[in-house]
Amino acid sequence: MRFILKTLITAIAVLVAAYILDGVHVKDSMTAVLVAAVLGLLNSFVKPILIIITIPITVFTLGLFLLVINVLIIKWVSDIVPGFSVDGWVYALLFSLVVSIATSLMESLVGTNQPPPNNV
Repeated sequence: MRFILKTLITAIAVLVAAYILDGVHVKDSMTAVLVAAVLGLLNSFVKPILIIITIPITVFTLGLFLLVINVLIIKWVSDIVPGFSVDGWVYALLFSLVVSIATSLMESLVGTNQPPPNNV
């Protein structure tokens, strides 16, 4: 249930980012939901592997290489999901920042960041 709620919140954030940024194009709301689901899956499974592989360069750049990983994930989502496109690396970076901020604001309002209650 939490995955579905987080996916819907992220889909709304994707639509907000596409509205704000000229270089991000989302065909419709169903595409935004698909973008949110693929983004969530890639962030859950692929991003940790990329972070582990790139630890030396991340340490050398004082963590700034994590922004490159975010851009790569966004560009990969734009290649996977039809109807979603990002016009370059700068827009991918701005998109990831806008989606992160909007998602965190909406999740704090809805309360999905809180751990589930223990029903012992």
